Amino acid sequence: MPRANAPWILGLSASHNGGACLLHGSELVVAIQEERLSAVKRDRTYGARPSLATNYCLQHAGIGPGDLSMIVLSVQGSGDWEQQDLALNPQLRTSFHKVPWLRISHHFGHAVSSYVLSGFTDAAVLVVDGMGSPCEDLSEPERAAVVGPNHGWEIISVYEAHGHVLRPVHKQLVPEARWLDQSGSGMPSFGSIGGMYSAVAQQIFGNPMDAGKVMGLAPFGNASFEPHEFLSICEGVATFRDTVPKAFPHCDRWPLRRAEYADLAASVQAALEDGMLALVRDVRSQSRSDNLCYSGGVALNCVVNERLHRESGFQDFFIAPFSEDSGPALGAAFYGLWQLLGAHPQSRLHVEGFGHRYTSAQVSDAIASVPGVVATSSPDTTDSIVTLLCDGKIGGWFEGGSELGPRALGRRSIVADPRRPAIKQKLNGDIKRRESFRPFAPSILAEHVSAWFEVDQDQSDSPFMLRTFQFREGFADKVPAVAHIDDTARIQSVSQQYQPRYYKLIRRFYGCTGIPMLLNTSMNGAGQPIIETPRDALWAMHELGLDFMVLEGVLVEPVPDRRLLLNLVPVIAANNFTVERWLGSGETSSDAAHSPQFTFRVATPWGTREHALTDAAVGVLNLIDGHATAHQIHAEMRRQHGHMDSADFVAMLTRLRRIGVIDLQATTDPHGGTPATGT
Repeated sequence: MPRANAPWILGLSASHNGGACLLHGSELVVAIQEERLSAVKRDRTYGARPSLATNYCLQHAGIGPGDLSMIVLSVQGSGDWEQQDLALNPQLRTSFHKVPWLRISHHFGHAVSSYVLSGFTDAAVLVVDGMGSPCEDLSEPERAAVVGPNHGWEIISVYEAHGHVLRPVHKQLVPEARWLDQSGSGMPSFGSIGGMYSAVAQQIFGNPMDAGKVMGLAPFGNASFEPHEFLSICEGVATFRDTVPKAFPHCDRWPLRRAEYADLAASVQAALEDGMLALVRDVRSQSRSDNLCYSGGVALNCVVNERLHRESGFQDFFIAPFSEDSGPALGAAFYGLWQLLGAHPQSRLHVEGFGHRYTSAQVSDAIASVPGVVATSSPDTTDSIVTLLCDGKIGGWFEGGSELGPRALGRRSIVADPRRPAIKQKLNGDIKRRESFRPFAPSILAEHVSAWFEVDQDQSDSPFMLRTFQFREGFADKVPAVAHIDDTARIQSVSQQYQPRYYKLIRRFYGCTGIPMLLNTSMNGAGQPIIETPRDALWAMHELGLDFMVLEGVLVEPVPDRRLLLNLVPVIAANNFTVERWLGSGETSSDAAHSPQFTFRVATPWGTREHALTDAAVGVLNLIDGHATAHQIHAEMRRQHGHMDSADFVAMLTRLRRIGVIDLQATTDPHGGTPATGT
């Protein structure tokens, strides 16, 4: 079909990490997570509500909702809930534009997303996560594939793929309340593989979404529980036990009980590896295909992935880099393509970065709009960047479209010299403000992987940072900033063919140092999503304390004033705000004891968005008068409320600026102003 006549298909993932994807025929035009645009980590989207991600995709393509040929929605949760009714979405107006739309289950969206870009024409497809769609939202073939009780929510799904048909062959469900039961005190009980890992994350860190922290902590401990005390797998069906939750009836959080919690992390990691190997081997015994596609939140565990690569029995293996809940948006879009054209791409995905590509003019505008930055004019800045890295500087690397998924892959990355152990300490402590045990990944030239790691060169492909390799003896000591405590690393292999500019940077660093890799971590602070725009990248340079930023090859450095943020003047940027106060039975507004909730409406390049703020944040806003510097406001906050750490204050300003409630401007008065007293 000529490209001009190709259908436009919008795929949406309504989930706790929602996103959107737009196809033009079989061409993947653009895809984005909501959190990159709203600046709210793991931002949830709904079928019936407008989303910034949808506008982002339509704006990128220069089309409107009426130009769409089909919309497909994948829902994590109950699709029958009114909030998931796409026909009620005022942004898309499907009835007015007469755009047909479909809804698919969450696991089916995951499955399609991992298969369509694998390059396979047949495969076994496995999806494992915390919890997907309820039984009533499954298709008839999916319900027929359920093993065991036929009520509850999907937790494990297996499909057989041939051409553009996915046939469900096995599905396990769990009652909604049992995937992660937090009704009692202490460690939650669990009823899914994803829930098992989330229960440990909740117990150690107080957040069930902190699975990545558990994976990073595991090598510091020794397993104190056997895998069978967590779960067992028999004929592809998982059975879970509450032995471990009963051993933790308290709510002590990290950094309390360090040794005990390191052992707990090691235990659940061992149980996950044991369970996933048993599950995948069962899939292999039932499948006629030699290929496996794998997705769902559990597929982000790199240690498990490496064991599956080596021990599953499948000849070829593909894990989607967007295996978390933004991925089903892509699966939904390609399912729509199947319905309209019965086709999908035949090539394998080798590089990720489906976001909007910003022009040189947009980069220049960003540089002009952010105070305290200086751009270097040079036809080739690579040598200057390498010199900065070799001098121990830490910088940002912004190139091309942003990644879909949780990994920074040389699109929105922080880069540094991996030879320096102090770099790791500075990144974790001062820049990322996270736990000291958290590891960093290397981006390594693809042709050097087998020389540095215990893997054959023909098996060393890891472009999406989803595999963990063991360093060869003596090599970990050369790069202590990226070698984990067990001498492993979660690597990204970088090829000249697919990422020429990033490859050139690493290659030039290799020529100067003999080290064919750079430390690579995501460009975001603690609790923040990865940045999206050039302007956000420059603000991140200030807010995180980076030494430089590279925007599409342009080297930008901050002025040498490390108190720059505190010397800027905050101004209110939000359009308006509302105040809500919850009243109990019989209460009036005059006697209600409940604190009011302030919700601010802000403008973004992709539409308006509302944000609820804490009392502390509202307290800061009360002191903003358009004249006082951040330093003066901080001093007034300390006078009124006692001690407020400057780092915490800057973090609050950073979040308020990132979500669009405030802007920061250079002061024209060298003496500053006087902070308002608030009302």
